[in-house]
Amino acid sequence: MKGIVLALINDFIEEVGDEVAKTIISDFSCPLNIDVELFLKDKALEFSKLHYSQTFLVFMSYKDKPVLVGYFALANKSIVIPKRLLSARWQRRISRYAQYDSESKSYSLAIPLIGQLGKNFCNGYNKLISGDILLKLACDCVQEAQRIIGGKMVYLECENIDKLKRFYNDNGFVEFGLRDLDNDEIGMLKTEKLVQMFRYFD
Repeated sequence: MKGIVLALINDFIEEVGDEVAKTIISDFSCPLNIDVELFLKDKALEFSKLHYSQTFLVFMSYKDKPVLVGYFALANKSIVIPKRLLSARWQRRISRYAQYDSESKSYSLAIPLIGQLGKNFCNGYNKLISGDILLKLACDCVQEAQRIIGGKMVYLECENIDKLKRFYNDNGFVEFGLRDLDNDEIGMLKTEKLVQMFRYFD
């Protein structure tokens, strides 16, 4: 998209140096979701080096200089979707990419995960990009990878908040389940469960 630059966190640090990168990343603020903020500051680089996930920094020009407006992280994930939660239409679509287990009556599949997605509220930079565009950038990266390796779906989890669920619904995501918080997520999020959602790319 015009005026937007994506940078993998490893490449960015290598290009600008540790000190500059740390300063930019340390200023990232996401008061709406502290987990999103702490992931970028404390885990993103390590996870990238270990190939657990890849974090994409999103920059835009502001007052003639590039500023960090948001980021997203992508990873591989294995998920299980009970058949009873899917309409016949979704069962037909998912069955092309999933293994069906007749005993558990569920579909299991490997799928890209949008693990983190957040805007930078520092200095009002969040106003430079919409959540819709940030999510589209993440989905575009997934689709680019799938043009090479195959696949037509992406997965994410969000807090069980109506406004958040509407946002993802409006962007083509379908809810299929709930997940209890992991131990390291307790106290970091506003809800006791995460909503599991997927999108099928037509």
